[in-house]
Amino acid sequence: MFARLKGFSRAFWTANTVELLERAAYYGVFIVITLYLSRILGFSDVEAGLISGIFSGGLYLLPTFTGALADKIGFKYSLLIAFALLSVGYFGLAILPTVLESAGLVDYSGDIKFTGLLESGEKWAIAPIMLIIMIGGSFIKSVITGTVAKETTEETRAAGFSIFYMMVNIGAFSGKTIVKPLRMSMGDMGLVYINYFSAAMTALALVMIILFYKSARHEGEGKSLKAIWQGLVKVVTNGRLLTLILIITGFWMVQHQLYATMPKYVLRMAGEGASPSWYANVNPLVVVLTVTYITRMMASKTPLFSMTVGMFIMPLSAIAMASGNWFGGNEVDLGLFSMHPIALMMVIGIAFQALGEAFISPRYLEFFSLQAPKGEEGMYLGFSHLHSFLSSILGFSLSGFLLSKYCPEPKLFETHEAWAAAASNAHYIWYYFAGIALTAAIALIVYGEVIKRLDGRGQAHLKS
Repeated sequence: MFARLKGFSRAFWTANTVELLERAAYYGVFIVITLYLSRILGFSDVEAGLISGIFSGGLYLLPTFTGALADKIGFKYSLLIAFALLSVGYFGLAILPTVLESAGLVDYSGDIKFTGLLESGEKWAIAPIMLIIMIGGSFIKSVITGTVAKETTEETRAAGFSIFYMMVNIGAFSGKTIVKPLRMSMGDMGLVYINYFSAAMTALALVMIILFYKSARHEGEGKSLKAIWQGLVKVVTNGRLLTLILIITGFWMVQHQLYATMPKYVLRMAGEGASPSWYANVNPLVVVLTVTYITRMMASKTPLFSMTVGMFIMPLSAIAMASGNWFGGNEVDLGLFSMHPIALMMVIGIAFQALGEAFISPRYLEFFSLQAPKGEEGMYLGFSHLHSFLSSILGFSLSGFLLSKYCPEPKLFETHEAWAAAASNAHYIWYYFAGIALTAAIALIVYGEVIKRLDGRGQAHLKS
């Protein structure tokens, strides 16, 4: 094993190490971003959902374009720009509450004066800060994977991407894990201090790039921005691919609720002692434990069959999340520990969600490439994640509206009883997402039948 590890360059190890740091920084902030926006800055659920959705969507759309720029200016300069922007952005998130405090909108303990914040325009200073982080993060997505590809040979590539995937998951796990102790020890101000942690991680990554990153491989300059834009136009005007993207958007709208709805829902319904950032780690854990087995099990099946199985798991996930509200508020004794039924069923729902992902994600790219015109698969695959751009904006925005309607912020009510009455049907939120998931699953079956008939007609036409 160690002999295999020695076969990689210093640039490879540097890139993977800074990827771990960047993922820890990103997930530490993103798992509580809607909480930060509402509890610290006083944005409504609707506003917080919209801001988070645009931020998440941009991180999926921009990498194709910033990747082309990175090919032009070089990977090292791109990483320097990326981590400089990320460090500035995360530090900006950390100090913004201090600016609001100096304006008299937040007291020293971090308690929000809701009236002042809701009426203030100063909180919208968050917009350029989020834009800085979004641009910086978009460089990372393309450059790190590009480095792994360029710094490996045909013999070491599989092992190289395996190491990369491991680093991503270690970073994501550690970033989410640190949130809970910060929040429990510092209250809502922990949502502020997690940004200092993230700024420190990306600043350390910046120093590592300066000192250690030197790539000896510079083959190829990549596509021009004009060519990429033309490729995007081709994808969105291809009816077959656009329909597939829209259907899979339904799956990812539900998947994104891990960040959009779950943290606020759990804390409001199960109490401040709940651990939404830890519950979120169930997703990558289940994916890592099951994806290889599921992919092997589905190897003899078509990509569409595997994807359809996953799509029908998603409504079950949403129903499980809703069911926590059916059991009352008594803790469930699990032997070594106990959990609020809201939290327990959320964890079970997240596990189902991860199973659905394990059936869908490995086969989606394969199926997407089969629907692309022959000879243009590579260009089209560059836009295969448009579904995440759409589902981020739609999923987070819908989450904001549903939270506001069914599970509003308790601090907006004079008494707990008034809030409890307003949140009595909070679980209805998950019924909406169960409906979206079920609609997408049925649509995928219809889509499969339609393209099968179209392909059959095409074959018959060629034979005649």
